[in-house]
Amino acid sequence: MSNRSTVTEFLLRGFSDVRELQVLHFVVFLVLYLTTLMGNLLIISAIVFDHRLHTPMYFFLGNLAIIDLGSISVTVPKSMTNSLLNTTVISYAGCVTQVFLYFIFGATDVSLLTIMAYDRYIAICQPLHYERVMNRRACVHMATSAWITGIVYSALHTGNTFRLLFCQSNVINQFFCEIPALLKLACSDSYSNEVGVLAFSVFVALNCFALIIVSYVQIFKAVLRIPSEQGRHKAFSTCLPHLAVVSLFLCTGSFAYLKPTSSSESNLDLLVGVLYIVVPPMMNPVIYSMRNKEIKTALKKLIACRVFS
Repeated sequence: MSNRSTVTEFLLRGFSDVRELQVLHFVVFLVLYLTTLMGNLLIISAIVFDHRLHTPMYFFLGNLAIIDLGSISVTVPKSMTNSLLNTTVISYAGCVTQVFLYFIFGATDVSLLTIMAYDRYIAICQPLHYERVMNRRACVHMATSAWITGIVYSALHTGNTFRLLFCQSNVINQFFCEIPALLKLACSDSYSNEVGVLAFSVFVALNCFALIIVSYVQIFKAVLRIPSEQGRHKAFSTCLPHLAVVSLFLCTGSFAYLKPTSSSESNLDLLVGVLYIVVPPMMNPVIYSMRNKEIKTALKKLIACRVFS
């Protein structure tokens, strides 16, 4: 029998071995995390407390804010804790949980962005049917389907990854548990698993983004036919934030998973991890609040009420 030891824990990569830089990493991540937390909680609070925002578009936006909170909370606090305690250890169960939860939020995010594009398509291209098509029951069913899709997708990928034996090493070349980094540690040939994960992910993502592109092609055609400049501006203002969020998600995700893989440790891997783990959840509230007058008004009202109360 071959001499194989069962992995019971993994070692995550730190940003530095120098204590001062570890503390700096903790402070920077803490600021980014609190900023993301505050931004998304403000968006959720504005949608919940302002009855004018109880519409399908803002219902889905609230779900998107919950996803952003969840995705960053799965990975960043553990990295902050490791830096503060000068350790790199994560348990096997902790790693499984991290992968499972992160993939739930990631897959649900893609599904929800597709649904939000469909919502804008109905609102602009078929406004007379909007209330009938995007009624409360339909919106709840769509959001539920997105979350169920995320859970099933995550269960398939997590189960497919952790059924492998890990004996090459237990050092993950990333500051969180990432499937491509885990596949490099597998004893058995993980090439088929790696190709399967990439192919299935690309297939799902391309289908979702193809639907988004088709929706926006129809939207732009309809907007250009609007006679008044004010009407065109209003229609574009409801679509541009969603397009910006989709572009940010697509660009960071593509750069992370389509870059050439490296067997050696590289600081670029850590920076890319920060790019697609931290940046989208932090920027999404900013994007929506900058271009949306209704969100701005609701946030001002919410903040004013809390300050004066």
